[in-house]
Amino acid sequence: MSENMIVSVSPHVRSGMTTQKIMAIVLIALIPAFAASIVFFGARAIAVVAVCACAAVISEYIFEKITKRPSTIGDLSAVVTGVLLAFNLPVSIPLWMAALGSAVAIVVVKQLFGGIGKNFANPAITARIVMLLAFPTAMTTWTAANTVIHTGAVDAVTGATPLGLMAAGETAALPGLSELFFGQCAGCLGETSALALLIGFVILLCTGVITWHTPVVYVATVFVFTWLIGEDPVRHILSGGLLLGAIFMATDYSSTPSTAWGRVIFGLGAGIITTFIRVWGNYPEGVSFSILLMNILTPHISNWTRSKPLGMIVEKKGAN
Repeated sequence: MSENMIVSVSPHVRSGMTTQKIMAIVLIALIPAFAASIVFFGARAIAVVAVCACAAVISEYIFEKITKRPSTIGDLSAVVTGVLLAFNLPVSIPLWMAALGSAVAIVVVKQLFGGIGKNFANPAITARIVMLLAFPTAMTTWTAANTVIHTGAVDAVTGATPLGLMAAGETAALPGLSELFFGQCAGCLGETSALALLIGFVILLCTGVITWHTPVVYVATVFVFTWLIGEDPVRHILSGGLLLGAIFMATDYSSTPSTAWGRVIFGLGAGIITTFIRVWGNYPEGVSFSILLMNILTPHISNWTRSKPLGMIVEKKGAN
Protein backbone atom coordinates (compact mmCIF):
# COMPACT_ATOMS: atom_id res chain seq x y z
CA MET A 1 0.00 0.00 0.00
CA SER A 2 2.69 2.50 0.97
CA GLU A 3 4.53 1.95 -2.31
CA ASN A 4 1.50 3.20 -4.24
CA MET A 5 0.88 6.25 -2.07
CA ILE A 6 1.72 9.60 -3.63
CA VAL A 7 2.18 12.51 -1.25
CA SER A 8 2.07 16.01 -2.71
CA VAL A 9 1.82 19.55 -1.44
CA SER A 10 -1.62 20.62 -0.23
CA PRO A 11 -4.30 21.64 -1.04
CA HIS A 12 -5.69 18.38 -2.41
CA VAL A 13 -8.59 18.92 -4.78
CA ARG A 14 -10.96 16.23 -6.00
CA SER A 15 -13.30 16.99 -8.86
CA GLY A 16 -15.74 14.98 -10.91
CA MET A 17 -15.20 17.27 -13.90
CA THR A 18 -13.54 15.40 -16.76
CA THR A 19 -12.02 16.76 -19.96
CA GLN A 20 -15.00 15.43 -21.89
CA LYS A 21 -17.48 17.21 -19.58
CA ILE A 22 -15.55 20.47 -19.80
CA MET A 23 -15.43 20.33 -23.59
CA ALA A 24 -19.11 19.44 -23.77
CA ILE A 25 -19.95 22.52 -21.69
CA VAL A 26 -17.77 24.67 -23.94
CA LEU A 27 -19.63 23.34 -26.99
CA ILE A 28 -22.96 24.14 -25.32
CA ALA A 29 -21.69 27.67 -24.58
CA LEU A 30 -20.79 28.04 -28.26
CA ILE A 31 -24.30 27.17 -29.46
CA PRO A 32 -25.69 30.74 -29.19
CA ALA A 33 -22.87 32.10 -31.36
CA PHE A 34 -23.32 29.22 -33.80
CA ALA A 35 -27.04 29.97 -34.05
CA ALA A 36 -26.28 33.66 -34.63
CA SER A 37 -23.85 32.78 -37.43
CA ILE A 38 -26.58 30.81 -39.19
CA VAL A 39 -29.08 33.64 -38.78
CA PHE A 40 -26.71 36.27 -40.20
CA PHE A 41 -24.65 34.26 -42.70
CA GLY A 42 -26.95 31.44 -43.76
CA ALA A 43 -26.52 27.71 -44.21
CA ARG A 44 -22.93 27.97 -45.37
CA ALA A 45 -21.97 28.77 -41.78
CA ILE A 46 -23.04 25.21 -40.94
CA ALA A 47 -20.83 23.85 -43.72
CA VAL A 48 -17.75 25.78 -42.53
CA VAL A 49 -18.22 24.70 -38.91
CA ALA A 50 -18.91 21.07 -39.88
CA VAL A 51 -15.85 20.87 -42.15
CA CYS A 52 -13.55 22.38 -39.51
CA ALA A 53 -14.85 20.13 -36.73
CA CYS A 54 -14.71 16.95 -38.84
CA ALA A 55 -11.26 17.76 -40.20
CA ALA A 56 -9.99 18.35 -36.66
CA VAL A 57 -11.33 15.02 -35.40
CA ILE A 58 -10.07 13.10 -38.44
CA SER A 59 -6.63 14.73 -38.19
CA GLU A 60 -6.34 13.79 -34.54
CA TYR A 61 -7.49 10.22 -35.18
CA ILE A 62 -5.08 9.66 -38.07
CA PHE A 63 -2.10 11.21 -36.27
CA GLU A 64 -2.67 9.12 -33.15
CA LYS A 65 -3.05 5.98 -35.25
CA ILE A 66 0.21 6.67 -37.09
CA THR A 67 2.11 7.44 -33.88
CA LYS A 68 0.43 4.55 -32.01
CA ARG A 69 -0.92 6.84 -29.30
CA PRO A 70 -4.18 6.18 -27.48
CA SER A 71 -7.12 7.79 -29.24
CA THR A 72 -8.34 11.00 -27.59
CA ILE A 73 -11.09 12.01 -30.00
CA GLY A 74 -13.66 11.01 -27.37
CA ASP A 75 -12.67 13.88 -25.09
CA LEU A 76 -14.21 16.34 -27.59
CA SER A 77 -11.22 18.69 -27.46
CA ALA A 78 -10.63 18.31 -31.20
CA VAL A 79 -14.26 19.22 -31.88
CA VAL A 80 -13.90 22.38 -29.77
CA THR A 81 -10.72 23.33 -31.63
CA GLY A 82 -12.41 22.86 -34.99
CA VAL A 83 -15.47 24.90 -34.00
CA LEU A 84 -13.36 27.73 -32.57
CA LEU A 85 -11.27 27.86 -35.73
CA ALA A 86 -14.45 28.01 -37.83
CA PHE A 87 -15.70 30.88 -35.68
CA ASN A 88 -12.51 32.77 -36.62
CA LEU A 89 -13.06 32.38 -40.37
CA PRO A 90 -15.16 34.35 -42.88
CA VAL A 91 -18.20 32.52 -44.23
CA SER A 92 -16.78 32.71 -47.77
CA ILE A 93 -13.61 30.76 -46.93
CA PRO A 94 -13.04 27.84 -49.34
CA LEU A 95 -13.85 24.64 -47.49
CA TRP A 96 -10.53 23.00 -48.37
CA MET A 97 -8.73 25.90 -46.67
CA ALA A 98 -10.91 25.46 -43.59
CA ALA A 99 -10.04 21.74 -43.47
CA LEU A 100 -6.33 22.48 -43.89
CA GLY A 101 -6.48 25.02 -41.07
CA SER A 102 -7.99 22.42 -38.74
CA ALA A 103 -5.27 19.94 -39.63
CA VAL A 104 -2.62 22.55 -38.81
CA ALA A 105 -4.29 23.31 -35.48
CA ILE A 106 -4.47 19.67 -34.44
CA VAL A 107 -1.29 18.16 -35.86
CA VAL A 108 1.22 21.02 -35.77
CA VAL A 109 0.08 23.01 -32.72
CA LYS A 110 -1.47 20.31 -30.54
CA GLN A 111 -0.26 16.79 -31.28
CA LEU A 112 3.37 17.51 -32.16
CA PHE A 113 3.76 19.06 -28.71
CA GLY A 114 2.33 16.01 -26.97
CA GLY A 115 -1.44 16.39 -27.22
CA ILE A 116 -4.02 18.05 -25.05
CA GLY A 117 -2.59 19.92 -22.08
CA LYS A 118 0.91 20.09 -23.55
CA ASN A 119 0.50 22.64 -26.34
CA PHE A 120 2.09 26.00 -25.53
CA ALA A 121 -0.30 28.00 -27.73
CA ASN A 122 -4.00 27.95 -28.49
CA PRO A 123 -4.39 25.69 -31.56
CA ALA A 124 -7.31 27.60 -33.13
CA ILE A 125 -5.62 30.99 -32.69
CA THR A 126 -2.32 29.77 -34.13
CA ALA A 127 -4.01 28.08 -37.09
CA ARG A 128 -5.91 31.28 -37.84
CA ILE A 129 -2.67 33.26 -37.95
CA VAL A 130 -1.08 30.63 -40.23
CA MET A 131 -4.10 30.84 -42.54
CA LEU A 132 -3.98 34.63 -42.49
CA LEU A 133 -0.37 34.53 -43.66
CA ALA A 134 -0.94 31.76 -46.20
CA PHE A 135 -4.30 32.89 -47.60
CA PRO A 136 -4.54 36.66 -46.94
CA THR A 137 -7.17 37.37 -49.59
CA ALA A 138 -9.54 34.57 -48.60
CA MET A 139 -9.09 35.38 -44.91
CA THR A 140 -9.93 39.07 -45.36
CA THR A 141 -12.85 38.82 -47.78
CA TRP A 142 -15.97 39.57 -45.80
CA THR A 143 -19.62 38.96 -46.55
CA ALA A 144 -22.18 41.44 -45.27
CA ALA A 145 -24.58 39.96 -42.73
CA ASN A 146 -27.89 38.60 -44.08
CA THR A 147 -26.78 38.80 -47.72
CA VAL A 148 -26.27 35.02 -47.88
CA ILE A 149 -29.85 34.51 -46.75
CA HIS A 150 -31.23 37.09 -49.16
CA THR A 151 -29.22 36.18 -52.25
CA GLY A 152 -28.24 32.56 -51.71
CA ALA A 153 -24.59 33.25 -52.61
CA VAL A 154 -21.69 33.75 -50.24
CA ASP A 155 -19.91 36.24 -52.46
CA ALA A 156 -22.91 38.32 -53.54
CA VAL A 157 -22.29 41.34 -51.33
CA THR A 158 -19.02 42.13 -49.62
CA GLY A 159 -18.73 44.47 -46.70
CA ALA A 160 -15.95 45.88 -44.55
CA THR A 161 -15.82 44.85 -40.92
CA PRO A 162 -16.47 47.51 -38.25
CA LEU A 163 -12.78 47.47 -37.30
CA GLY A 164 -11.83 47.92 -40.94
CA LEU A 165 -14.13 50.93 -41.19
CA MET A 166 -12.70 52.43 -38.01
CA ALA A 167 -9.15 51.91 -39.25
CA ALA A 168 -10.04 53.64 -42.53
CA GLY A 169 -11.70 56.52 -40.70
CA GLU A 170 -15.08 55.78 -42.28
CA THR A 171 -17.05 56.34 -39.09
CA ALA A 172 -20.20 57.38 -40.96
CA ALA A 173 -20.50 53.87 -42.42
CA LEU A 174 -20.16 52.11 -39.07
CA PRO A 175 -23.05 49.90 -37.94
CA GLY A 176 -25.10 51.12 -34.99
CA LEU A 177 -24.41 49.85 -31.49
CA SER A 178 -27.52 47.67 -31.57
CA GLU A 179 -26.36 46.05 -34.82
CA LEU A 180 -22.95 45.39 -33.29
CA PHE A 181 -24.49 43.98 -30.13
CA PHE A 182 -26.82 41.58 -31.92
CA GLY A 183 -24.36 40.75 -34.72
CA GLN A 184 -25.74 42.19 -37.93
CA CYS A 185 -22.40 43.19 -39.43
CA ALA A 186 -19.58 41.74 -41.48
CA GLY A 187 -16.97 39.66 -39.73
CA CYS A 188 -15.89 36.15 -38.86
CA LEU A 189 -18.61 33.57 -38.27
CA GLY A 190 -18.60 33.47 -34.50
CA GLU A 191 -17.43 36.93 -33.56
CA THR A 192 -20.17 39.30 -34.70
CA SER A 193 -22.89 38.75 -32.06
CA ALA A 194 -21.84 40.15 -28.69
CA LEU A 195 -25.13 38.98 -27.19
CA ALA A 196 -24.55 35.36 -28.19
CA LEU A 197 -20.98 35.41 -26.88
CA LEU A 198 -22.05 36.92 -23.56
CA ILE A 199 -24.64 34.16 -23.14
CA GLY A 200 -21.82 31.67 -23.62
CA PHE A 201 -19.73 33.58 -21.08
CA VAL A 202 -22.47 33.25 -18.46
CA ILE A 203 -22.75 29.50 -19.13
CA LEU A 204 -18.99 28.99 -18.70
CA LEU A 205 -18.91 31.08 -15.52
CA CYS A 206 -21.93 29.44 -13.89
CA THR A 207 -20.59 25.95 -14.59
CA GLY A 208 -17.14 26.85 -13.24
CA VAL A 209 -15.37 25.98 -16.49
CA ILE A 210 -13.66 29.39 -16.54
CA THR A 211 -13.06 32.21 -14.07
CA TRP A 212 -13.80 35.88 -14.67
CA HIS A 213 -10.21 37.10 -14.39
CA THR A 214 -8.88 36.96 -17.95
CA PRO A 215 -12.05 37.86 -19.91
CA VAL A 216 -13.02 40.78 -17.66
CA VAL A 217 -9.51 42.21 -17.37
CA TYR A 218 -8.89 41.75 -21.10
CA VAL A 219 -12.05 43.57 -22.16
CA ALA A 220 -11.69 46.24 -19.45
CA THR A 221 -8.11 46.94 -20.53
CA VAL A 222 -9.16 47.48 -24.15
CA PHE A 223 -12.01 49.72 -22.95
CA VAL A 224 -9.76 51.91 -20.76
CA PHE A 225 -6.87 52.23 -23.22
CA THR A 226 -9.05 52.99 -26.25
CA TRP A 227 -10.94 55.58 -24.20
CA LEU A 228 -7.69 57.21 -23.04
CA ILE A 229 -6.42 57.62 -26.60
CA GLY A 230 -9.70 59.06 -27.87
CA GLU A 231 -11.18 56.02 -29.58
CA ASP A 232 -14.74 54.75 -29.07
CA PRO A 233 -14.31 52.06 -26.38
CA VAL A 234 -17.77 50.56 -26.74
CA ARG A 235 -17.36 49.99 -30.47
CA HIS A 236 -13.95 48.43 -29.88
CA ILE A 237 -15.47 45.96 -27.43
CA LEU A 238 -18.40 45.05 -29.67
CA SER A 239 -16.33 44.86 -32.86
CA GLY A 240 -14.02 42.14 -34.11
CA GLY A 241 -12.98 39.07 -32.20
CA LEU A 242 -12.39 40.63 -28.78
CA LEU A 243 -15.26 38.92 -26.95
CA LEU A 244 -14.75 35.61 -28.76
CA GLY A 245 -11.04 35.64 -27.96
CA ALA A 246 -11.40 36.84 -24.38
CA ILE A 247 -14.12 34.34 -23.44
CA PHE A 248 -13.24 31.20 -25.36
CA MET A 249 -9.55 31.34 -26.30
CA ALA A 250 -7.76 33.43 -23.69
CA THR A 251 -9.19 31.02 -21.10
CA ASP A 252 -7.65 27.86 -22.58
CA TYR A 253 -6.33 25.73 -19.72
CA SER A 254 -3.05 24.56 -21.22
CA SER A 255 -1.86 27.79 -22.84
CA THR A 256 -2.87 30.37 -20.21
CA PRO A 257 -1.69 30.93 -16.61
CA SER A 258 -2.90 28.62 -13.86
CA THR A 259 -2.99 31.28 -11.12
CA ALA A 260 -5.58 34.00 -10.54
CA TRP A 261 -3.01 36.82 -10.63
CA GLY A 262 -1.45 35.19 -13.67
CA ARG A 263 -4.79 35.35 -15.47
CA VAL A 264 -5.11 39.01 -14.55
CA ILE A 265 -1.65 39.75 -15.99
CA PHE A 266 -2.51 37.70 -19.09
CA GLY A 267 -5.68 39.70 -19.67
CA LEU A 268 -3.90 43.00 -19.06
CA GLY A 269 -1.09 42.18 -21.48
CA ALA A 270 -3.46 40.89 -24.16
CA GLY A 271 -5.61 44.00 -23.85
CA ILE A 272 -2.66 46.35 -24.24
CA ILE A 273 -1.27 44.47 -27.25
CA THR A 274 -4.70 44.30 -28.89
CA THR A 275 -5.18 48.06 -28.48
CA PHE A 276 -1.75 48.89 -29.90
CA ILE A 277 -2.27 46.67 -32.96
CA ARG A 278 -5.79 47.94 -33.60
CA VAL A 279 -4.93 51.62 -33.26
CA TRP A 280 -1.39 51.84 -34.63
CA GLY A 281 -0.83 48.59 -36.51
CA ASN A 282 -1.33 47.90 -40.21
CA TYR A 283 -3.86 45.18 -39.41
CA PRO A 284 -7.20 46.35 -37.94
CA GLU A 285 -7.54 43.35 -35.60
CA GLY A 286 -5.08 42.32 -32.91
CA VAL A 287 -6.81 39.68 -30.79
CA SER A 288 -5.19 36.59 -32.34
CA PHE A 289 -1.68 38.04 -32.23
CA SER A 290 -2.08 39.31 -28.66
CA ILE A 291 -3.30 35.97 -27.32
CA LEU A 292 -0.50 34.09 -29.11
CA LEU A 293 2.15 36.45 -27.72
CA MET A 294 0.75 36.08 -24.20
CA ASN A 295 0.62 32.28 -24.67
CA ILE A 296 4.39 32.38 -25.16
CA LEU A 297 4.79 34.26 -21.87
CA THR A 298 2.42 31.99 -19.93
CA PRO A 299 5.07 29.73 -18.30
CA HIS A 300 6.91 32.76 -16.96
CA ILE A 301 3.72 34.44 -15.76
CA SER A 302 2.67 31.28 -13.93
CA ASN A 303 6.08 31.01 -12.26
CA TRP A 304 6.06 34.67 -11.21
CA THR A 305 2.60 34.45 -9.67
CA ARG A 306 2.70 30.97 -8.13
CA SER A 307 2.29 30.98 -4.34
CA LYS A 308 4.85 29.19 -2.21
CA PRO A 309 3.42 26.30 -0.16
CA LEU A 310 2.97 27.11 3.52
CA GLY A 311 6.04 26.12 5.52
CA MET A 312 8.27 25.76 2.48
CA ILE A 313 11.90 26.70 3.13
CA VAL A 314 13.69 28.32 0.23
CA GLU A 315 17.46 27.80 0.38
CA LYS A 316 19.65 30.50 -1.04
CA LYS A 317 22.68 29.56 -3.09
CA GLY A 318 25.90 30.03 -1.20
CA ALA A 319 24.27 29.81 2.24
CA ASN A 320 26.09 27.82 4.90
